[in-house]
Amino acid sequence: MNELRDPDLCVITCALTGVLANRQQCESIPYTPKEIALEAKRAYDAGASVVHIHARNDDGSPTFSPAVFAAIKREIRALCPIILNFSTGTLLEDVSEQSAYIRESKPEIAALNMGTMNYAKYSEKRHDFVFDMVFPNTYAKIKTLLTAMNESGVKPELECFDTGHTHGIWPLLDMGILKAPLQFSFIVNVLGGIPPTVESLQLQTKLMPRGSEWEVIGIGRCGWRMIATALVLGGNIRAGLEDNLYLPTGQMARSNGELVEVAARMVRDIGRRVATVEEARRVLAVG
Repeated sequence: MNELRDPDLCVITCALTGVLANRQQCESIPYTPKEIALEAKRAYDAGASVVHIHARNDDGSPTFSPAVFAAIKREIRALCPIILNFSTGTLLEDVSEQSAYIRESKPEIAALNMGTMNYAKYSEKRHDFVFDMVFPNTYAKIKTLLTAMNESGVKPELECFDTGHTHGIWPLLDMGILKAPLQFSFIVNVLGGIPPTVESLQLQTKLMPRGSEWEVIGIGRCGWRMIATALVLGGNIRAGLEDNLYLPTGQMARSNGELVEVAARMVRDIGRRVATVEEARRVLAVG
């Protein structure tokens, strides 16, 4: 962490829609650029300074269309100044569309998945897998995306599902295509990655280079406990309908703003302070 950085400041990111959840699961999931922008404004009003964005077609199916990402940026910018973080995650090796919307839309931040992993969901009730896949992220794929980010002045957000992903950044630093200060997201509770424990986060923060920023992404019911853990350990946090559909009460959230309201209250309740967009820009070192 930057020595001049106020340790009480906490950047809240809101993950608005994701790629897997749909309106059959939660009617509040936004699909269209206008719906995504309205959710971004609700998150901003509640205290988020960054929004993490996946694009959808109007029917809710995922898309990597540069035109749709451009429309999302345009709609959000008409409503609020929140920092944009575009997802680049794909099962394909071809990342030409992702590279195109990074270069064309130039979000302040783009998510960069840092390693290959088993990516699965298991149902204890059914005693079977809900889905079971490999999420491939070779160094060649990472380098292609990182080149597009570097050429466009876009900050990479290093998404690490396991300790090997965090440790494995060192060749990219050695090559000079990944440069400090670094921003990490430590994802927990995805089958194939690290478990949602205090020790998992502590280990990840020990592996990252000194001076780096980090946030936790807790998937599912553990999300609130992991947000609390990150707040105590000095990290930033992420909430939103991509990660968790439910409030701590067990009631389904009616918007991303409701989830961010709880996260912001947690920040204040432990004596930390919710970062404004201007403060988040300085903390995360984005333009």
